Amino acid sequence: MLDLLPLPGNRVAFCMLLAYVVAGVVARILSSFAKRIGLADLPGGRKQHSGTIPITGGIGMFAGFFLAAMASGLISGATVALVAALFLLVFGGVADDMRDISPESKFMVQLVATLFMTSWAGVQVHVLGNLFGFGPLNLYQWAIPFSVVCALGVINAMNMIDGLDGTAGGVSIVAMLSLAYAALAQGLGTQAVLLLLLAAAVTGFLMWNMRFPGIRSRARVFMGDSGSMMLGLALCWFSIDLTQGEGRTLPPIVCMWILAVPLLDMARVMFVRIRKRISPFEADREHLHHLLLERGVPVYATAWIMMGIAALASAVGLGAWRLGVPDWAISYAFIALFVLVVVTAYFRERDIVREAASAPPSPDWTPDERLLRARERREQQNTRDSRGVDAP
Repeated sequence: MLDLLPLPGNRVAFCMLLAYVVAGVVARILSSFAKRIGLADLPGGRKQHSGTIPITGGIGMFAGFFLAAMASGLISGATVALVAALFLLVFGGVADDMRDISPESKFMVQLVATLFMTSWAGVQVHVLGNLFGFGPLNLYQWAIPFSVVCALGVINAMNMIDGLDGTAGGVSIVAMLSLAYAALAQGLGTQAVLLLLLAAAVTGFLMWNMRFPGIRSRARVFMGDSGSMMLGLALCWFSIDLTQGEGRTLPPIVCMWILAVPLLDMARVMFVRIRKRISPFEADREHLHHLLLERGVPVYATAWIMMGIAALASAVGLGAWRLGVPDWAISYAFIALFVLVVVTAYFRERDIVREAASAPPSPDWTPDERLLRARERREQQNTRDSRGVDAP
């Protein structure tokens, strides 16, 4: 497969090392300056980290990827649009991390970046494949709107999963390496190299963000919205690019398996929030990594478990594709997994509601407060039943 790369192996290795070093150095060297200008995250509320953490990961990852891509000589054509879109998201994300821009402004930044993908680079979903066994599904004039919705969904899924040290970056690396394998398997060497460079840049950031027992007890930098939005668009961009067009054999449904962790986590959380009759976009502690923490899993182990789940899901999707499993079978398997995730979330919420209803009445508690107390009691019980939990 390596002979399909557009560059010699030693040059690819050099560019990956460049992306890794630049991302790590930029993310760390900007830390002091970031704190002075307010580009930092303070503890409080749902944020249980200790100290003021600079949000420079997104800038570092973009810098590493951009310089490595320049050194590789692969920035041309659609790749120019990719770099421009990622820069726009990083710029908008930094503004949001510093000043909390309005949701409307943040959405417009995301929308323009996705339009760079669909209308400038021409990366669009035209065919969904034979998802249900009745023949290929063609989108025709709906290609651009559907592609925009997909990109916005993945961007926000990555933003939602970025709630624990090392999780979003680790899951992204698994997805990028899986997509790089799919690119090489189809003879798409340029896309494979770009994905490897992006994965190397994320690895450089993780050296300051991931916890390592006995070495680092907390993150030194966060990626922030700038990093999570950038990674979300990049993953969606390559997922579409590798499945659409002449010579592409990767079914789009396989990319759903590759991105299963952020997508299913977002679907589960939004289902729970709707059932609680709150906004689907209101932050809470109902993500998969929060559930693992409730059960006493240490933070560093939770990040690795999330990466392991992502790797397993990617292996299922890619393995089914390489073994020639029909698209509809892969699709129905993913739908079954989705139903399982939602049903388990439903029963968990039902148990919490019943627990709240059976709690001793208090004249000072509203119905919402009773539910909140029930959730707190459940979290405390899970913590007492487990050992060795780290503070998130």
